Amino acid sequence: MRYRGRRGRGVSTGRRARRPGLGRPFHTLWAATAITNIGDGVVLAAAPLLVASITDNPALVGWSVFVQQLPWLLFSLLSGVYVDRLDRRRLIVAIHLTRATLLGVLAVAVWGDAAGIPLIYTVAFLLGTCETLGDNASASLLPATVRGEDLPRANARFEVLFSVVNQFAAPPLGAALFAVTAAAPFGMNAVTFVVAALLISTLRRSLSTPVRTPARAPEKAPAPGGGQRAVLAEMAEGVRWLWGQPLIRLIALVLTMMNITLTAGLSVLVLYATERLGLSEIGYGLLFSATAAGGLVGALLAARLYERFGPPVLLRSALVLETATHLGLALAGTVWVAGPVLLLFGAHDAVFRVTVRTLRQRAVPDALRGRAESVFMTFARGSAALGALIGGPIVAVFGLTAPFWIALVVMTTVTVIAWRPFGAHRDEAARGGSGGGPVAGQTGRGEEGERPPREVAEPDPR
Repeated sequence: MRYRGRRGRGVSTGRRARRPGLGRPFHTLWAATAITNIGDGVVLAAAPLLVASITDNPALVGWSVFVQQLPWLLFSLLSGVYVDRLDRRRLIVAIHLTRATLLGVLAVAVWGDAAGIPLIYTVAFLLGTCETLGDNASASLLPATVRGEDLPRANARFEVLFSVVNQFAAPPLGAALFAVTAAAPFGMNAVTFVVAALLISTLRRSLSTPVRTPARAPEKAPAPGGGQRAVLAEMAEGVRWLWGQPLIRLIALVLTMMNITLTAGLSVLVLYATERLGLSEIGYGLLFSATAAGGLVGALLAARLYERFGPPVLLRSALVLETATHLGLALAGTVWVAGPVLLLFGAHDAVFRVTVRTLRQRAVPDALRGRAESVFMTFARGSAALGALIGGPIVAVFGLTAPFWIALVVMTTVTVIAWRPFGAHRDEAARGGSGGGPVAGQTGRGEEGERPPREVAEPDPR
């Protein structure tokens, strides 16, 4: 490590200087995210088991995932507008309390043996609608409260949390709780959202208010019908921004195909695990642990890999490993094969998520974060909805491994198409940008001088 001496010359300290901490807001939001990830991870295993206990129809099982992802197609762009307009802290608190209420209703219905497919689908759709606001607002806070150079480290820390809690520890617990009493996982998740809302409410308002550029300041009251036109104009602004960023646009398109193919198989993973691999309910929960263990390793290494190899190498590696995952699951007939495949997938997925999230956080200006994030998540989460929609019918017609064989063909094609463009963006990616140049109102994270570097985020699917 080097520092400037009196004469401005670099002098070696002989050892690395200690990196500054991420601050109290980071720890508060990290704790809130940890608590919600416990509840979400518990339900991650319990929800498919609940549906599978009511019906063995693969389409109905897969569509339970589809209805929760569908709001990202319907409302994500609109949600982004309000994330950029409202106090993000208050918005997250309100959404957490709404989620707690919905999960409480479902828990009571399950306890009273009154939870049918229509109620489960309704709650799933409403929870998905809440996610389009809450998850977007959480992701939009991170770049406003952390230095640009700390983004890989900050994202990696939340990825570690996601892997350890949401995917490693909580799903087996959820499956075990479901085996004891089916209502317990959903009631537990409701409580976690209440606790998280209380924690987030302690944050300073100044950390969560979107930074508005003069160009976006309202000049006068809108004319009749002007409010709707203003919303549409702001949505279009987010779309134009993302489409004008070559690297971010390419990642969004590739991620669309990745999530369609991945979710098509994972939406019926409970059937794959129980019928093809011969696992019990608890064994199905433990299967998540393989992905989570790999995710933990990947998350721990993500920041170092990002700094050592750079985004182009990591993005190309993601194409290869994603394709290999589908081949492995298509061929696997026992948990001893499927487990290592999911372990490798978890490691690749964690590194990929940190890479993609860091690239787009560094590129977008604060005043546009909610809308830019909403456009990206329309691709990412909306495509997951499409995958969940087709996964069940594919299995019903062609068998449990069919989604993975189809995904293998699709991802091989995507890899061939995207390989060269990902390498062509080497210079832009290394700078943390997208090749689109500076954007009005953007000075780079941590360069605005108005806010101390802090941290917050809740990991998205990808």
